[in-house]
Amino acid sequence: MRQPLSSARRHGGFTLLELMVVLALIVTLSAIAFATYQNTVQRGREAVLRENLFRMRDAIDQYYADKGKYPADLNELVAAGYMRRLPDDPMTQKNDSWQVVPAEPDPNNPSNEPGIYNVTSGSEALALDGTKYSDW
Repeated sequence: MRQPLSSARRHGGFTLLELMVVLALIVTLSAIAFATYQNTVQRGREAVLRENLFRMRDAIDQYYADKGKYPADLNELVAAGYMRRLPDDPMTQKNDSWQVVPAEPDPNNPSNEPGIYNVTSGSEALALDGTKYSDW
């Protein structure tokens, strides 16, 4: 017995509606995966920034403990051997964009240059937690 033509055509492939539903699911899952990937990359860059800031601040503290004064600039840390090189700011992709915070002048020695007390990122962008990188 022969099947009706409409029934035979139905088993031959997918309908347009089925294909559209599958494509919509693929696009939705891809968008979620892309957003997750972007957040993961950003978290990695933030972790590198925190580590770079910690290392540079530690080098500044060691310099002060050894020499009794703060370095005049960040390159002095490299020249004195406290760091091999200045790390890149992962937010600006440059090693010359670090913002330095000068130390307070020493009241016992006013002729002495104050030097660098702290260092922050040169980026004004916002972190994932809503704070500015330059405030870290």
